[in-house]
Order: sequence, then C-alpha cells, then structure tokens
Amino acid sequence: MAHGRSIRIAVLGGGSWGTALAVLLSGRGHEVAVWEFFPERAEAMRRLRENKSMLPGIRIPDRVVITSDMEEACKGADHILFVVPSHVMRETAKKMAPLDNGRNLMTIATKGIEEGTLKRMSEVVLEVIPADPDRVAVLVGPSHAEEVSRGLPTAVVASSSRTETAQEVQETFMTPTFRVYTNTDTVGVEVGVSLKNVVAIAAGICDGLGFGDNTKGALLTRGLAEIARLGVKMGGRLETFSGLAGIGDLITTSISRHSRNRHVGEEIAKGKTLDEVLAGMVMVAEGVRTTRSALGLAEKFGVELPIASEVGQILFKCKAPEVAIRDLMMRSRKPEIWW
Repeated sequence: MAHGRSIRIAVLGGGSWGTALAVLLSGRGHEVAVWEFFPERAEAMRRLRENKSMLPGIRIPDRVVITSDMEEACKGADHILFVVPSHVMRETAKKMAPLDNGRNLMTIATKGIEEGTLKRMSEVVLEVIPADPDRVAVLVGPSHAEEVSRGLPTAVVASSSRTETAQEVQETFMTPTFRVYTNTDTVGVEVGVSLKNVVAIAAGICDGLGFGDNTKGALLTRGLAEIARLGVKMGGRLETFSGLAGIGDLITTSISRHSRNRHVGEEIAKGKTLDEVLAGMVMVAEGVRTTRSALGLAEKFGVELPIASEVGQILFKCKAPEVAIRDLMMRSRKPEIWW
C-alpha cells in the first residue's frame, strides 16, 4: 500500500479500544465506520461524539460513522478490524461472514483465548470466515486505550503468517505516536498477550496484599517464564516473549492503574468476591475467562503453569490469596531455567 493512501476501515466493536483505534485511524486519514452491538450505545456515541461510559473526554471525529448495522459498517470496507471482547468474537465473526468480499484484510485487536474450544482469536475468525490465512493479522501490544487516544507514545506489533500482510497493517496504523513493528509468529503473539492478563490478576493480588517491588519483579519474571513455556509448546517462538507481545504487554498490564485485570486481583485481595468485583466493572476483564482457558491449555499441552493455577484457585475455588502465595513460594526446588 502506498504511503498515505486512504482506505475504508470497519471497526467492529465500540468499546474503549475500538473507539481509540477509530479515532487514531480517522486522524491517519482513513474512512472509518464503527459497529457497536447495542443500538442505544451507538446512538449516544453518534449524538455526543464521545464514548462517555468507556472512553470519556475523547472526541470522536464527525467523519467517523457510528452504527449498530453490521452491513452499513462493512459496506465497501477494505479492512475489517475486530475489537470485540473474546467471548463474543465467534458470534461477531458469524455476523460479518456473509459480508466478506474475499479481498478484505482482517485484523484482530482482541486479546484472549476462547473458552471451551481453547482457540486463539485468529483461529476463531478463520474457523467462521473462509478467508485466506495470509490476509489475517493480529495487532496487539502494551496499548491502553486511555493513553493511545490521548496521543501518548505507544508501540505495538502487527503479526501475520505473511510478512507483507503485517507490513500492510503497519502502514495502515502507524503514526508519530503509534509505532507498529512486524512479526510472523502469530501463535506466540496471541498466547503472550492473552496469558499476561492472568499474571496481571496475580499482580493485582500482590498489590492488594501490600507486597513490594521484590514480589512484583519476581512475579512478572516467573509469569513470563510460564507463558513462554506454554507458547513454545503451542508452536510459538521463544524470542517473541521478549518482545512487545510478551514482556512489554505483561509489564504494562501488571503495573498500570488502567489495567482492569490488575484491578480485579487487587479487589479480591482486599476481601471482595469475584462476583462482587465483576458486578462493579463497566468494561471486560479478559483475564478471568483466560484463566480458565490457560488451565485448559496447560492440561492439553502438558505444561505446568504454577501462577495461573493458583490464580484459578483464588478466583474459582475461593482459596485465600495469602495461602496461594505461600504455596507458590514453597514449591519444590528447581533451577531457574526449566522446561
């Protein structure tokens, strides 16, 4: 794609990240249409030119079309961008499938593993839409919507099995404040950005218990080790986990005040139940569902995930966080590097 060429992009998902990317893409000069599932939310966003509940204070340009009609959003689109929560990805792809013209480039900006099937988001889309896998990409990394929408410097990775597709996504999204790198390890990238949400819940638990920097440093290092262990077993490349989709996203999600997953862990450590925490949240914390999926993948691939296992015990079995931490610290002695 020639530099600066304007294309038509359908953003499927009107949450905080979908809104932030729509604003970024419109500012880049592209024609943008946002599909929001709930008609009343779409109407409010059209009227106010703002996503008041999920991204307050950020103006949505007048030229961005906002609709709850999938056909209207996708009509004439060169590029389809999926930005819906992972648990509705399959349903959204089914709605979009009849509108695929066979030439669309499809990019997935959702992080997560589908419950039950244990499929990555790109696998879900390709299972529903008979697209060429070489025309599907993933765009992820340490990128809070609140900061991207304000133009704070951010770097992410565009990953596709075909280098040229990743480069096309890179060209489409890159701005002076949003730097995009390319990568062909889609498996490693998707595993990294999904499972880091589980470790972020653990980080929040540590914060809620009042632990310090030593604990956080150890947690992130050992969390990355188990994410990489699983990712490599699934077919990812080890070096991917030292990149933006690995250590980059893990650090950001585990320390940020914007992180929903860290917030979940912190509130649970303070004594709230999972149901109470989730009931008080407007946006989705992907890590809760991903914890179940991570444990399913660990069993499927025969990989030990000690941190994810203890997070699962805390979230779903009401294990006391203090006991979980003690059990992690008192595991059998091991060398630092083991597979």
